[in-house]
Amino acid sequence: MQHKAIMVLHNYSANPDKITKNHDESHKSGRLSELGLVFRKKMQAILSDEIIKQYSAQLIQVKKGQILFNEGDNALYFFQIRQGSVKMVSYSDEGQEFIQGVFSDAESFGEPALLGDFVYPSSAIAIKDSTLWRLSKNKFFDMLKENFEIHLALDRTLCKRLKYKNLVLSEISFHDPEHRLKSLLKHLRDSLTANNKTDHFELPFTRQQLADMCGMRVETVIRTVKKLKDNGDVQVRGHKIIL
Repeated sequence: MQHKAIMVLHNYSANPDKITKNHDESHKSGRLSELGLVFRKKMQAILSDEIIKQYSAQLIQVKKGQILFNEGDNALYFFQIRQGSVKMVSYSDEGQEFIQGVFSDAESFGEPALLGDFVYPSSAIAIKDSTLWRLSKNKFFDMLKENFEIHLALDRTLCKRLKYKNLVLSEISFHDPEHRLKSLLKHLRDSLTANNKTDHFELPFTRQQLADMCGMRVETVIRTVKKLKDNGDVQVRGHKIIL
């Protein structure tokens, strides 16, 4: 008996059974506003609790710092965040962390490894205590086979995410630190406030996390934030950046 989908999904992810370890402005504004559009569309496409429960997904609790899967692990599960936040990270040979993406409520992650049947190219770590849906790989594929609308929405989401990666890599690779950081901040504001527009947005990331996202040293980020503040591009209250 097939299950009927009522709402389309957002993004998808796969993840193993290891829930144990703790462990720039756009060209100049057009390209990043396009990035914001990518993320606004992405966040609107959500797989409902009712649908995912029909396929025997488990609701699990994870603690801040807990590793969901490691780089090199086999993809065994689909994960979707019900409440919380998770980052995807990779590491250089020297141990420097690079944040590939940050995911929050209603988002999923790691889908390419699940669909492509290859190991994870990066690790996933909870940024804060979170509640996640975990769906087995077999059930995940059953759901896609039985609900074409969900499969199509997933394909579109992954294509938009790939487009975003290409745009961000271009922004980060070819510009000075000030432009790179302004581009990242605008993208984060647009994506994180997609469903709740506000005139003053408090960025929920540390200077170190921003450095890890755009491949800069934390000292460079600190100097650049001060310059942006002096130019009136951002406000700073305590250690928080206000956009």
